[in-house]
Amino acid sequence: SILIRDLTSDITSHAKPWKQIALSHSTNLLSITSLMDFVSTLDPVSIAIGVGIGVVLALLLLPKKQNNSGQINPAIQKDQPKVATMCPLKDIEDIVGKSEKGVVAYCRCWRSKTFPLCDGSHVAHNKSTGDNTGPLVIKK
Repeated sequence: SILIRDLTSDITSHAKPWKQIALSHSTNLLSITSLMDFVSTLDPVSIAIGVGIGVVLALLLLPKKQNNSGQINPAIQKDQPKVATMCPLKDIEDIVGKSEKGVVAYCRCWRSKTFPLCDGSHVAHNKSTGDNTGPLVIKK
């Protein structure tokens, strides 16, 4: 460790006392200036560009704000204390049998306009919230 002297100004007496700072040193002679000298060397345009790039990256890379209200169901049967959709097995078999592809999809995102059947609303919901919900798919 070597001692490096930093000349600092004493505002009250205009004297310039020596201040010693201990630093570890390997091969090069180090000189330390005051923090104000260092700050005065910074280019304001470069700092503004760096901050701007940082803000843009933060907006692009940070997760989007999600609805944290705690409610999953935004609008379906809100006048009811609890929504429980009952589908007898026979009805499900009939719906699957009548479909062209032998498949029926039930909504699990609570945003379908054809609830309880899926209308694909989960795609927009997932994109806007970062969620990954999808329908319950029943096949023949």
